[in-house]
Amino acid sequence: MRLVILEDYDQASEWAAKYICNRIIQFKPNQGRYFTLGLPTGSTPLGCYKKLIEYHKNGDLSFKYVKTFNMDEYVGLPRNHPESYHSYMWNNFFKHIDIDPNNAHILDGNAPDLQAECDAFEKKIEEAGGIDLFVGGDDSYNRCT
Repeated sequence: MRLVILEDYDQASEWAAKYICNRIIQFKPNQGRYFTLGLPTGSTPLGCYKKLIEYHKNGDLSFKYVKTFNMDEYVGLPRNHPESYHSYMWNNFFKHIDIDPNNAHILDGNAPDLQAECDAFEKKIEEAGGIDLFVGGDDSYNRCT
């Protein structure tokens, strides 16, 4: 874990986005080697996501060979509900970058067996080779445990 103290939210968002960008670029992902990113939701990472979208649109960063795993979702809220984390991530990040939708993993809060959903999610993370970089927000915790 790294602690970086900056003057304000915008500086922190830009620092985090640059760090993520540099880690992905240095990893040199390709068709046989994906970079795996753990992502939070909520208001904390929104500025970072906006900067990452900017880097992508400027041609500085591609998510073509990136897999993401979001750490949370509401139980019982339909994925197309505007307050779901699925909707949040697609509206605020994924639809603005070149990530393959099959590589953007978000828990299903409506799964008939939530423990099985969490177990399957953990298995997908293992199959991806683990998380290369996990980004946490100010209230991050794993909701599967």
